[in-house]
Amino acid sequence: MTRLSVRAPRAEAVMLCLFDGDTETRVPMVRAGDDWIAHAPPPGTRYGLRAAGEWAPEKGLWFDPAKLLVDPRAVELDRPFTYNPALSAYGVDTAPLVPRAVMQGALPEVPLAPPVFKRGGLIYEVNVRGLTMLHPDVPEAQRGTVAALAHPAVLAHLEKLHVSAVELMPITAWIDERHLPPLGLSNAWGYNPVVPMALDPRLCPGGVAELRETVAALHARGIGVILDLVFNHTGESDILGPVLSFRGLDDAAYAHNAAGSLINDTGCGNTLDFAQPAVRALVVESLRHFVRHCCVDGFRFDLATVMARGPGFAADAPIFAEIAADPWLADRVMIAEPWDIGPGGYQLGRFPAHWLEWNDRYRDDVRRFWRGDAGLGLLATRLAGSSDVFGKDCRAVNYLAAHDGFTLADTLAYEHRHNHANGEDNRDGHGENFSWNNGAEGPTDDPAVLARRAAFARAMLGTLFVSTGTIMLTAGDEFGRTQQGNNNAYAQDNAVMWIDWEGRDRTLEDHVAALAAWRAGRDFAQFPEDGTWHALDGAPMDAARWEDPATPGFAWHAKSEAARSTGLRIDRAAPYAGPGVNGAEKGSGTLPE
Repeated sequence: MTRLSVRAPRAEAVMLCLFDGDTETRVPMVRAGDDWIAHAPPPGTRYGLRAAGEWAPEKGLWFDPAKLLVDPRAVELDRPFTYNPALSAYGVDTAPLVPRAVMQGALPEVPLAPPVFKRGGLIYEVNVRGLTMLHPDVPEAQRGTVAALAHPAVLAHLEKLHVSAVELMPITAWIDERHLPPLGLSNAWGYNPVVPMALDPRLCPGGVAELRETVAALHARGIGVILDLVFNHTGESDILGPVLSFRGLDDAAYAHNAAGSLINDTGCGNTLDFAQPAVRALVVESLRHFVRHCCVDGFRFDLATVMARGPGFAADAPIFAEIAADPWLADRVMIAEPWDIGPGGYQLGRFPAHWLEWNDRYRDDVRRFWRGDAGLGLLATRLAGSSDVFGKDCRAVNYLAAHDGFTLADTLAYEHRHNHANGEDNRDGHGENFSWNNGAEGPTDDPAVLARRAAFARAMLGTLFVSTGTIMLTAGDEFGRTQQGNNNAYAQDNAVMWIDWEGRDRTLEDHVAALAAWRAGRDFAQFPEDGTWHALDGAPMDAARWEDPATPGFAWHAKSEAARSTGLRIDRAAPYAGPGVNGAEKGSGTLPE
């Protein structure tokens, strides 16, 4: 008979709680070292856990048999998490508040195949809910779900952009931060998960099968799937947070200082402790689950520096070797967000050689260049793969905008953040975005201002598509989506964050599609060495031209057709960036054949 096992080394007793409707039956589990075991109930059974022991939060002990706990290895829940203050109150029964895990039978394995995604391609960052909530062609009942990504209209748009892989913002089950419900807000991004494998019923009501079928539909069109996963913290938060799973079973899964207080390297109140072998084992098991049963192509890791802490960052941290040694994971795409807020948290360029990394220096330097306060040399370095960070091995994921921060359109329309709707007096979100308003803050009917914004949007997108390395485009930036100046729209599960398909800029969309078609026929994984840099008049670039602020731009031209059939051209004076047939071509924003 199949066993159910849960880690709770300091618990005095653990109960398996079986539910038939609201009727609960408690079955004592048996200690086996640090684990507790019981016979697993039949597939489809709804269940939870309760653990008894000492309640002493100041010592990292949160045992309260009144708290219903979610199995850390659950892969399906019967309802979403909903925040309630009772989740933190000792002695209050939370069975009416906490989702039940649904016992799974043997899940089908998909044949192991190489990832569809290849380095140098285009990643399309997607908030599953935001992408399709307003899509006129997607049936209303399907909007906001993983299944909607397989709708023919969505697939057609992805193909038009030559998307290499969609990167799905978190689809595992999350809980709202406790300050949001009193404000009438809810988390719309999902970066506050509770357990690592359970899909959120709001986004993936069909569970593992829905994700597997959607991945298959995307793969059939040559589009890979990358899951954005959060292993740096959980929604149990700080010492005042809810008791939902790890906290009530094994709070040692969270990093603590010598005095026993929670370490907060995430800004979310707690930090998973990757010095603990049990934590690393669960993370590897979670990754393997999504590959074995859904055939995903890879993973993006939020605040990935946490994964290499023990407590300080180590470039050779055990988790990297454990992932590389796993036969299901060794060839998957691994992407780090290479920073956290802890000591020494910024680690861009220091992850393993086979990992890709979000390159925020690219974002900032490209914005600064087009704003007018960064030089040509710095931009050329970013275009050529950021060798100052990565050396000759270009592991950069270059992007102009991501889910956190201004959208591309808002970068060109708002000098300052406008986050008042988040209820934090406009204090949240990045304060320095290297943005500018091009003549008017926010919406305007001024034709000159609109034309200037459109020109810079094309120029910045052109810069992205001629850049060496993997590139990332956040969904909707290809047609001018706006969040009305909100650069931290995590709590805006509404039209602020949802993509407006009816109001999109189709001219810009077609321009991006042409850039994408041009790029799709070329290899941008590494910058070719057989080329030359030119001034816009065709003369070679020299030190004086690179350093002269008055130099409006430059071009790069391949020496051989084997490298690329066309070069690239940048002109800040008359905003243009994109392909150029030769080093002297002036260009006007029209792409060459």
